[in-house]
Amino acid sequence: MNVLAQGVSAESRLITVILFTVMIAVTLLITVWASRRVNSASDFHSGGRGFSGVQNGFAIGSDYMSAASFLGIAGTIALFGYDGFLYSIGFLVAWLVALLLVAELLRNSGRYTMADVLSYRMRQRPVRTAASVSTLTVSIFYLLAQMVGAGALIALLLGIQPGETYLGMSADTAKIAGIVVVGILMIVYVTFGGMTGTTWVQIIKAGMLMGGAALLTIMVLAVYKFDLAALMNDAADASGAGAAFLEPGQVYGREVVGDAWQTMINKLDLISLGLALVLGTAGLPHILIRFYTVPDAKTARKSVNWGIGLIGTFYLMTLVLGFGAAAMVGRDAIVEQNAAGNTAAPQLAEQVGAHFGGDFLAAVMLALIAAVAFAAILSTVAGLTIASSSSLAHDFYNNVLRKGQASERDEIRVAKFAAFGVGTIAIVLAVFAQNLNVAFLVALAFAIAASANLPTILLSLFWKRFNTNGALAGIYGGLIAAVGLVFFSPVVSGKTDAAGNSLSLFPENIDFAWFPLENPALVSVPIGVLCAVIGTLTSRENDAVRFAELQVRALTGAGAEGASKH
Repeated sequence: MNVLAQGVSAESRLITVILFTVMIAVTLLITVWASRRVNSASDFHSGGRGFSGVQNGFAIGSDYMSAASFLGIAGTIALFGYDGFLYSIGFLVAWLVALLLVAELLRNSGRYTMADVLSYRMRQRPVRTAASVSTLTVSIFYLLAQMVGAGALIALLLGIQPGETYLGMSADTAKIAGIVVVGILMIVYVTFGGMTGTTWVQIIKAGMLMGGAALLTIMVLAVYKFDLAALMNDAADASGAGAAFLEPGQVYGREVVGDAWQTMINKLDLISLGLALVLGTAGLPHILIRFYTVPDAKTARKSVNWGIGLIGTFYLMTLVLGFGAAAMVGRDAIVEQNAAGNTAAPQLAEQVGAHFGGDFLAAVMLALIAAVAFAAILSTVAGLTIASSSSLAHDFYNNVLRKGQASERDEIRVAKFAAFGVGTIAIVLAVFAQNLNVAFLVALAFAIAASANLPTILLSLFWKRFNTNGALAGIYGGLIAAVGLVFFSPVVSGKTDAAGNSLSLFPENIDFAWFPLENPALVSVPIGVLCAVIGTLTSRENDAVRFAELQVRALTGAGAEGASKH
């Protein structure tokens, strides 16, 4: 039985629509409740700094465990076994960097955005402008991938076949409707609920995601009488790769017999990907702003610990889900439905449901996992939108255009307009990009964060000589390097499969790639650091007093509420 491949039943569609509707209604009620508690800029940007470590930990996990994590990693493990789990390891290890180097210091040093820290001992206007540009670039790339995924997911899980309609929608119309619905919802969450509403939506989504994944994991293990070895052996047998399925080298760092150059490139690409994942997390704007929603640095540390626990548990479950999909659904059925494996988890839910309760439970499980994945998308896009709107209103409008003289009411009003603008742009871009392969955009967002944001944050916190020129050179240099290298890499043009079909963004007859790596971090991160160092050393600006003040603030939190007023 494969409902996804043969067309979703009316029963499954009805359950899916009901679950989607209930979930959206609950999140909108939360937003209405939260809107009554948004009375100041602190309420809008940081939820009044009133969230506990546990609450913020769930929100951090929710921000991070996007639909790409849930569907993408489970699918990659289902298709490629061991290599698919490398993504999970990279995502998880990344939090150690955030915990040890960023969380407490950032919480103590800033107010609402990362620019509060970067600009504290530098010239406000150019540094805040650069930080806003970087924040918007990362957020738009990330948003675009999530929203295109939302459209595809809704069309897929409604099971609309070619030449068929549901509620008057063809498959293409359903994709556009999905993108528009997600866009409108994220605008509503942020505009009316601010950080308070967004955080509670994220907390509920984290509970749904962990609950749904745990239920499916337990059901898969129950099929195999909780014998993980038997599950892995069945997965390896069904994969077509045999024992190699449980070993590294199918996707990343692959050995190419007789081609030492390509073998080296493959191994460097693996290192580059790992570097982007590990360093990028601590520079993602929608992650960084979460550290400002708690009352003190101790709570920030506690929230990251909770986030690590949730994220680690979740990625362990994706291991079972991936192997379960390989064993119970089969590689051919997964690839037939989606070449990237993004439907492996829903297909597995359907199979497990059928195993325990026939067609009805299969429909319920499929609808449940669909709702969980949709909630994951809503949560992540809301976090990205509030990061963008806060940066535009607090950094660019208030501190650049108004030189810090804007009232809190004006700042909140501009933040709401910014949320509407960012959401509208994301909707339009996603509608036009819905048929493109945009999977690389998430990796690009991580690469930009690792190349432009994190080096500048760390140098600002730890290098006394660092100055405005260094911050500008580091942000713009890392940003341009990451985007430029990706543009001239095989992910945009020149990559084909054995049959000559394009695996890149552009068609197979277009090839202008000269950079061999698919992820630029191995080169763009050193370029970002080098630009920051050279920019610093070519300027005489050096404010040792302000650096000493920043160190005191970073270690104690004294005066952080007024960080952006200097």
